[in-house]
Amino acid sequence: MKLALIRRQYSATGGAELYVQRLLGALAAAGHETHLYAEKWQGQAEGVMFHSVSVDGARAEKPLRFAEALNAALQHERFDCVFSLERTLKQDVYRAGDGLHRVWLQRRRQFAPWWKRPLVGLGAFHRNMMALEAQTFDPANTQRVIVNSEMVRAEIAQHFPDFPQERVHTIRNGVDVKRFKSVTRKDARRRFGLEEKDFVLVFVGSGWERKGLPWLLKFMAGHGDDPHLKLLVVTRDRMRGKVPPNVILTGPMNDVEAAYAAADVLTFLPIYEPCSNVVSEALAAGIPVITTSYNGASELIDSGVNGHVLDDPADMATLGMCINHWHARGGGSPVKTRLPLDLGLNVELTLQVLEKAARG
Repeated sequence: MKLALIRRQYSATGGAELYVQRLLGALAAAGHETHLYAEKWQGQAEGVMFHSVSVDGARAEKPLRFAEALNAALQHERFDCVFSLERTLKQDVYRAGDGLHRVWLQRRRQFAPWWKRPLVGLGAFHRNMMALEAQTFDPANTQRVIVNSEMVRAEIAQHFPDFPQERVHTIRNGVDVKRFKSVTRKDARRRFGLEEKDFVLVFVGSGWERKGLPWLLKFMAGHGDDPHLKLLVVTRDRMRGKVPPNVILTGPMNDVEAAYAAADVLTFLPIYEPCSNVVSEALAAGIPVITTSYNGASELIDSGVNGHVLDDPADMATLGMCINHWHARGGGSPVKTRLPLDLGLNVELTLQVLEKAARG
């Protein structure tokens, strides 16, 4: 097949782009002629032809301008399948990896201070994003949609009922499982200055408001009397306000597997996540996960078996009970997960959808 893959910002080193890297490699290895259209990229992908789609303008205008410029660029080539990982005007397959922008705005209003709620979603950027999203989910513009959780599938059915559900395919995120088993607990704890008797929570991610870090910092501030409860924070975000002394900031890490190896539990409390990779990474490392029902990756969690799911990310009492559950369990064998985590299956199933779209 001759394939066009769309990713507005491409980086060959970013953790969120691992899916794209693996997919590009698999496509090239299978002998497909693969073209990547992006506004800018870093690094190289062997066997892939890059096409620059440059756009100017304010932040509010750029997503729509990119979609329009891309649409014009695609007119000069003929592809068996156009696969977009962005909200664009016309494609054969769209991967809704970012979920729905309108649902994200709903969650922001839900958890914002009362005085801020009327202001959420105002402005040209959000209007343009929702208009572009509506174009993407027009069945005349998109043949098939890939989602990474049943949560996002349900959101599409609710907000875009005209898009046929039989053309929506659930393909969960995957990770390189071997990578997250490659670091020993002893070495990782020594690196972060942790004692063996410490009970360590870990947070991985950037996006202060969306991913719930303020609630974790509040929880830790209220538990400063426990000298062996620690929170390891892996983020590039700048901290706001005073950081409790029982919180260890690592900054961004290329070898995040070391943070999971050092930890006992991943605590990740987003207000909206289509399907966070960090949950799969932690489970691959063998540690339980405490997350929220607003995270599509919560579908990987069986309560008390490999984690817990909170209905309210601000519920400090229930968070404390869940942490105590895993503290009482102590160390031992890694937790087991019912659903597969390997990235290879994700790529295989994605290829099947692309081939089906090409035949269609």
